[in-house]
Amino acid sequence: MLALPMTLNTTAETETAKIARGLRERDMELLADLVERYQHRLVRYMLYLTGRREYAEDLAQETWIRVLQRGSQYNGRQRFDPWLFAIARNLAIDYLRKKRKAVQTVSLPDDHDAVLLLPSSGPSPFEAAARSQDAMRLAGRLQILAPLYREALLLRFQEDMSLPEIAQVVGAPVTTVSSRIYRGLAALRCAFEEGDSHGE
Repeated sequence: MLALPMTLNTTAETETAKIARGLRERDMELLADLVERYQHRLVRYMLYLTGRREYAEDLAQETWIRVLQRGSQYNGRQRFDPWLFAIARNLAIDYLRKKRKAVQTVSLPDDHDAVLLLPSSGPSPFEAAARSQDAMRLAGRLQILAPLYREALLLRFQEDMSLPEIAQVVGAPVTTVSSRIYRGLAALRCAFEEGDSHGE
C-alpha cells in the first residue's frame, strides 16, 4: 500500500530533477517546453501585477531570459512553479518601483485582529467573481488593492499555490502570507461593496 505514494513521489522528483538538469545544461528544447507550459500563467500573473498587457508580456519574456541565465540555481528539490514565479515577482517589483504612480488603494488597519476572519462557508469573493461574468470587474478591483494583497490572492487562488509555496515566492513567513490572503479577501469584498453602492 505504500508503493503507490512512493512511486508518485519518485515521479515528481524525477520531473523536477529533469528540469533542474535541463536548465543547468541550457537545454533549449526543455526551455521551449517550459515556456509552452507556463507562459499563459506567467503573462496572466504579470498582467494582474502591472495592469498593462504590453508590460506583462515584456516582463514574462524577461523572466524566461532570467530562467536561462540562472538555471543552475534551481536545485530541483521543490516544484518549479514557485521558483519561476519568484523570478517573475522580482522583475515585477523592479518594474513597479520604476513606474510607481499615485494609485488609490484599499487600506485596512494594521491591527492583526481586524477584518481578518471571513465566513468560511461558500466561495470567497475572489473565487465567486473569477468564476462568473464579473471577471472584468474582478480584474479592475484587484488593481486598486495594495500590491501585497493582490499578489497573495493571485498566487493562492489563481495559481493554486500552497501557503508554503507562496512564502517561497514572496520571501515571507507562512503566517504573513496567510494574513495577506485574509486581508486581501476583506479588501476585495470592501472594493466590490463600494462599487455596488455606486451602481457599478
